[in-house]
Amino acid sequence: MENIPIRHISAPVKEPEFAGSFHIRKVEDILAGKKMVQELHRHSFFFVLVLSKAAGEHSIDFIPYPVGDGCVFFTRPGQVHQLSLANGTTGYMMAFRKEFYSPAARSAGKNHFLFGPDPFRQLMTLLNIIFQEYSEKQERYQEVIRSVLDVFFVQLLRQGSIERQADYTQERLDELLALIELEGLQHRQVAYYADKMHLSPWQLNAITRASLGKTCSELVTDFVLLEAKRHLLATSGQINQIAGQLGFEDVSYFIRFFRKHTGYSPEAFRNKLK
Repeated sequence: MENIPIRHISAPVKEPEFAGSFHIRKVEDILAGKKMVQELHRHSFFFVLVLSKAAGEHSIDFIPYPVGDGCVFFTRPGQVHQLSLANGTTGYMMAFRKEFYSPAARSAGKNHFLFGPDPFRQLMTLLNIIFQEYSEKQERYQEVIRSVLDVFFVQLLRQGSIERQADYTQERLDELLALIELEGLQHRQVAYYADKMHLSPWQLNAITRASLGKTCSELVTDFVLLEAKRHLLATSGQINQIAGQLGFEDVSYFIRFFRKHTGYSPEAFRNKLK
């Protein structure tokens, strides 16, 4: 995956320790009267884009999302995205490493949020406070920023219509997603994950359906497909090599699997997007 650039938070000369962990900038200052075009890349940090007035295009893990007024994008480390913003776009761009702040796990699977005018004004009030604290750097300003980030992510959960779940259910979902991230290319059976988590397949599917609207099997399939897309676009490996890296012993089965879920053969997908 080395061909997809990985971006890191830069550390200015002043206060490099903190600057390398968090920063926030106004989008209009970044654009400086020009259009922004960012090619396919990934981050080593959490990335938040809050747009007051906007036009452009944004895809995250190859899924296109609408760009417009009052929208928020949230990406986690490792996610692949492309972004273009038209001149005149306004808002905030915020980045931070997990060592500085780690958002609530309930944001898992949610990359795009759309706000109405009143809730969005409340959100901008929070970002204005963060920006002021970051700019003025008064005593204990880092603590203030972390505290306001807590409120910011609660607002995302509320306005994104993500249902609040019992702590037990959320913990089990987080555990499953971590297992799939670690072992999804080697193990694709629901029974395997249910056994690892000391649940029945029915219980595990009940958790994933209630939380994300998908079965455990669909989550594993989504993970394998995402890894396949990343390999196809980020490497020049042969299709049979990629199939082997993804755990498919039969390349023809991999091709059928990919076509079934995307509508394209692996080669056609690569040629279409490269």
